[in-house]
Amino acid sequence: MPRHSALALAIGCALGTPAFAAAVPPTNTLVGWAMLPAATFSDGPTSGQFAFTNPASPENTPPYIDLQSVQGFSGILAGASGSYRMLVDNGFGSQGNSADNVLRMYAVQVDYRTAGGGSGTVSAANWNTGAATAAFDASTRLGLNDANRQLGISIQADYDTYYDKVGNPAVDAGLKSGRLLTGADFDVEGVRRDKNGHYWFGDEFGPYLVKTDSQGTVLRPEISLPDVFAPQHKEVVTGSATANLGGSGGFEGLAINARGDRLYTLLEKTVAGDPEKSLRINEFDIDTESYTGASFMYQLEADGTAIGDMTAIDDQRFLVIERNGATATAGTPFKKVFLVDIADVDARGFASKTEVVDLMNIADPDDLNGDGSTVFTFPYVTIEDVLILDSNTIVIVNDNNFPGGGGRSFASDNTEFLKISLANPVPEPETYALMLAGLGLIGLAARRRT
Repeated sequence: MPRHSALALAIGCALGTPAFAAAVPPTNTLVGWAMLPAATFSDGPTSGQFAFTNPASPENTPPYIDLQSVQGFSGILAGASGSYRMLVDNGFGSQGNSADNVLRMYAVQVDYRTAGGGSGTVSAANWNTGAATAAFDASTRLGLNDANRQLGISIQADYDTYYDKVGNPAVDAGLKSGRLLTGADFDVEGVRRDKNGHYWFGDEFGPYLVKTDSQGTVLRPEISLPDVFAPQHKEVVTGSATANLGGSGGFEGLAINARGDRLYTLLEKTVAGDPEKSLRINEFDIDTESYTGASFMYQLEADGTAIGDMTAIDDQRFLVIERNGATATAGTPFKKVFLVDIADVDARGFASKTEVVDLMNIADPDDLNGDGSTVFTFPYVTIEDVLILDSNTIVIVNDNNFPGGGGRSFASDNTEFLKISLANPVPEPETYALMLAGLGLIGLAARRRT
């Protein structure tokens, strides 16, 4: 069947069926699994000079000389030729230990282990073509930088020593000359590409929106969320504002609508004065580069403590990962995916929610991860990546918080890629068609230049 016919059939079936039943039966099925080892590195400035040591994985003890960790992943986009483009978050877990971790995205190819075969491995891929490569290097990544000095905050590249502190190591010369952004500047937890080919990154420290061109160069000053201030916000630091949001409570979710002209930000923590266990969703106009004033509320479940990612299905519906901090080694893990509809809100402004996947209860009839069980569980601390492949299939990836552990064992966590067949289909995102159209236009322009 031609691909466009298959897509049309899938969408038609999805739209002709109620989106979800009142409760989701445990028939979501793992149809693909792959793993990227925790100790996966790329070239770059020495990193981990301020990072912690995981005693259960002494082989991963920092610092990492002339190396950058490729993980943990806090955002995912579709790339060329079936590859994924993965966003690396601030580095080692906090602003205070990540000044030598440069902010990057990496392209990967995933050879899923399936019922029909597959190695279950993840490899580096060329950023532009998606072709698998032997190692993570400059051809496989996008690096964030403020080469044109657009930001309204000081960054590590402005200082001679890390954190501008006497006795600390000198800031890497390449980091300074390229004005590369680091995990002490922003904690990027979400990424989207707009209709113009620009990237938008959602940050937790401000919280801020950061806009770059297609090469990762910042195009304008960071954009604050009105009346919301995390402890690291520049106005809080200077004493002109008071923090009303907890640390690491900024933008954990960032989605773009089907038309490609609206961003939707989702906070990880509750703003002071808001209802208990509520999170704000705010709408941002890409054309005017300003918030529209439209806002919605997301209600965490009784067992939920934070969200991990948000992606759009269409102009009003989203998939959201919700979790707690428990793992297989501590507590009772709560890790689920919900469908959220901002067109269906209650009298208090809370968007409706419907469970889609319980990530602790996925059918695995072929035991794809080889743990000896036909029920797959995903008990990592943070699960921060969701991508819709089609109306029946989603991809889920964890952030491994390298070199930390505790997800499945106390050793450094690996990164697992899951391909899940949904028991109840979701409408396929129109952004997929938008992406294909954009790639077509890029190819046409290239041919014309030639």
